[in-house]
Amino acid sequence: MKTIALFGGSGLTGQQFLTQALAAGYQVRALARDPQKIPQRSAKLEVIQGDVLDATDVAATIEGADLVVSLFGQVKGSPKDVQTRGTAHIVAAMKEAGIRRVISLSGGGLPYAEDRPKLADKLIKGIMRLVVPHVLTDAQNHADVLRQSGLAWEIVRGPRLTTEPARGQYRVGWVGVDASTSIGRADLASFILTQIEAEGFVHKMPFVSY
Repeated sequence: MKTIALFGGSGLTGQQFLTQALAAGYQVRALARDPQKIPQRSAKLEVIQGDVLDATDVAATIEGADLVVSLFGQVKGSPKDVQTRGTAHIVAAMKEAGIRRVISLSGGGLPYAEDRPKLADKLIKGIMRLVVPHVLTDAQNHADVLRQSGLAWEIVRGPRLTTEPARGQYRVGWVGVDASTSIGRADLASFILTQIEAEGFVHKMPFVSY
């Protein structure tokens, strides 16, 4: 089984993904500033204490991995460019280690050519521009880092995230195309897990929703 270098594993979506990845038999190397926030215990899990903004910590996490899953992003108190800077460290470490596949997580506010946003989508993005413009800027800049990396990147996007139990069914489309305005974190994590062995969305930004 492949070894996954996981960033953002202590977050709500990251916790869902980590549990599912371990259950599926994957080896996981997870970076966390506070290892106590990763309660899972498994012989297949190695938790590395460190920060995604530290290039040395990122390189140590990626060492020996087959691919990267990046689920970290803006949280209260984080630098306004945390996703951009962290992604730049990840890309540099991947190139140094000879790893080509990276799956990153973002929101529907990050535009993609196939999107056909509806009024509700435009209103949500407009509110974000007013309230948290740095989140949209950071998401866009992190996407630019991946686009320019030369790696086999994929950015999975989601709408409003909920903590409801997994339904086991969801849609994969684009913003405004075969899409809704919410997705449970468990189902979003399930889709991301399917991408470990699939490359149909390489260099694309699928939007996952109910």
